[in-house]
Amino acid sequence: MLAIASLTALGLILGWLLGVAARYLKVEGNPLTEQVVALMPGSQCGQCGYPGCGPAAEAIAAGTAPVTLCPPGGRVLAEELAALLGITADLSGVADKPPMIAHIHENLCVGCTKCFKRCPTDAIMGANNMIHSVFADACIGCELCFDVCPTECIEMRPMTATLQTWFWPKPLALAG
Repeated sequence: MLAIASLTALGLILGWLLGVAARYLKVEGNPLTEQVVALMPGSQCGQCGYPGCGPAAEAIAAGTAPVTLCPPGGRVLAEELAALLGITADLSGVADKPPMIAHIHENLCVGCTKCFKRCPTDAIMGANNMIHSVFADACIGCELCFDVCPTECIEMRPMTATLQTWFWPKPLALAG
């Protein structure tokens, strides 16, 4: 009984000390970086040249990287980042394309697993020497699988509208 009581007391005291240390020794991060991270797609694809969205957001918030560096985010993300940072950005080189998802043509797939290994969200299902398919809900349209496919069986298609992804289109300006 003495061992149980002493371990319980030790656990309570050390837990209380950890709580006090977490409150008084907390390191504040840059709130701008946290806002930029919240806007980023979070796919960790690495197309921007950074190992993930967190380091890319730090570079954008510090001003060492342009707001146009995220290919999956596209023009919409670049505009939102420029508005958040209060800067003007040259968006002429940023493509304005609809959200895309990968589609694998099963009659051309040889099961090489190159696309499977490159997908940052594990949206491609299959095994070695077997036909692969794409789990559309997990695909972020980063086109990494499209670039490495040796048989060119992967095609990027626009996302079809569902009840969860449909939005009311902006009205055209009234001609008057």
